Amino acid sequence: MKAIVVTDEAAGTAGMTLAERPEPEATGNDVLVEVHASGFTPGELTWPGTWTDRLGGDRTPSIPGHEVAGVVTALGYGTRGLSVGQRVFGLAEWTRDGTLAEFVAVEARNLAPLPGDVDFTVGASLPISGLTAWQGLFVHGRFEVGQSVLVHGAAGGVGSMVTQLAKEAGAYVIGTGRAADRQTALDFGAQEFVDLDNDILEDVGGVDLVFDVIGGDISRRSAGLVRAGGMLVTIAGPPEAQPAEGLAVDFVVEADRAQLGEIVQRVRDGRLRTNIGNVATLDDAVAAFNPTERIKGKTIIRVRP
Repeated sequence: MKAIVVTDEAAGTAGMTLAERPEPEATGNDVLVEVHASGFTPGELTWPGTWTDRLGGDRTPSIPGHEVAGVVTALGYGTRGLSVGQRVFGLAEWTRDGTLAEFVAVEARNLAPLPGDVDFTVGASLPISGLTAWQGLFVHGRFEVGQSVLVHGAAGGVGSMVTQLAKEAGAYVIGTGRAADRQTALDFGAQEFVDLDNDILEDVGGVDLVFDVIGGDISRRSAGLVRAGGMLVTIAGPPEAQPAEGLAVDFVVEADRAQLGEIVQRVRDGRLRTNIGNVATLDDAVAAFNPTERIKGKTIIRVRP
């Protein structure tokens, strides 16, 4: 099968190549998915699981990409809950070959049914951004109706999902980003916008929940904005500062079939929009992940027409 492979961690996305790889097999509790669309997060090229297996052994050349939408073509021994021919979407494991390929083997529990009225391209854009937003708000952030939420990177893949989910759940949402992102963040539902290059973040005042995707100085300063009993939630690594009277937590997104179902239902209802910036073929994937200009939104690889 055709697949994108990486062998050199230092090379980043520039080290991606299109190659022929053996088609994977569905082992116990797996399904084999014919990939129709795949999502990719450039940051995964810095994750240990991209380069080594669970025992720390080298597993290059590895196939990146963890978001998938496609059709089940085979079931591994003991697999339940899904069937051959079913449309699915979800997350491939971090330490196994991923979804930038014509086929991928995935644990069945990491996938959810993809309704027939949701395009594969949309399905592949949802798992990481959607689950990260859902878990950061409702699981780790313990969001309650009426709270104020400061969303960093509100026009990005994760931030736009956080903004929409928080707004729908009854939050007052303040988005941040570059000046050029203002209108996009407001369109996704932010009631205020802070230009991190030109505005003063501290002018926001106190908030109940900060959702941080940036880290560093922005995360440290944000900790000082959290009200008593509030939360700083980050996906940018262990927080360097704790709110004086609140909590800080970092987390790594996990696959969850029920949460995927909640997310895709909101897409079907028109309550949640994805943030897709570019769609390319597998043959053009290397160029798509090494653009010559900034692409707003997520790049999705359409593996099959």
